[in-house]
Amino acid sequence: MFPPFKNHPVWYISIDLLFHMILFISVLAAVVFTLKKHLREHKEIDLLVFKRLLLLQTPVFDKFMLMITSLGNHQVLIPSNLFLILGFVISKDQHNYILAVLLVSLSSLLLMFILKRVFRRKRPLTPLLFQARGLSFPSGHAMMSVAFYGLLLHMLFNAGINPNLYIPLSIVIILLILAIGFSRVYLQVHYVSDVLAGFVVGGSWLYVCLHVLKKLPELLAEL
Repeated sequence: MFPPFKNHPVWYISIDLLFHMILFISVLAAVVFTLKKHLREHKEIDLLVFKRLLLLQTPVFDKFMLMITSLGNHQVLIPSNLFLILGFVISKDQHNYILAVLLVSLSSLLLMFILKRVFRRKRPLTPLLFQARGLSFPSGHAMMSVAFYGLLLHMLFNAGINPNLYIPLSIVIILLILAIGFSRVYLQVHYVSDVLAGFVVGGSWLYVCLHVLKKLPELLAEL
């Protein structure tokens, strides 16, 4: 006889995945609640940040911020994801990472578009150097940078490289993610709340995706 479903491993794996999805939804709900309160009571904080950052403006720093922000553009991230996939196709023992790249990149992109359409927050009215297209919340650069560079950080960790190399690389990658988010606020194409929300939502979703990928082989083996 088959064991009762509630005692079957599939049950426990399914409950575990459901718990993590509920956890992510809770984080998303907290972000939404916080943003609405911020827009209602503290919108001037976003504008104050813009004013303070103008003190940093120089032609050289403008060019540097444009270079940093380009590392979070889809023109960079899409080829980078494809390059990773190609590398894993060529590799003989890392084919499981192909699914990871596809799941994280495509699902994060879809989630970003859904959130932008739901909130429909307009861009800042006075961009510093150029007018960005699309909607403002959440910051796509912040969200997709966390997804891509965070996944890269996860892969490097699992590669078992020397800690003397991994730690500096981790610091550089984390600083890059933060710098990309900062560049969007500096260039006044996103409010600081857009960027913070992009970091939180992107990081939370990356965690969920990585957990699903970890549990997926166990689930398929039990079916």
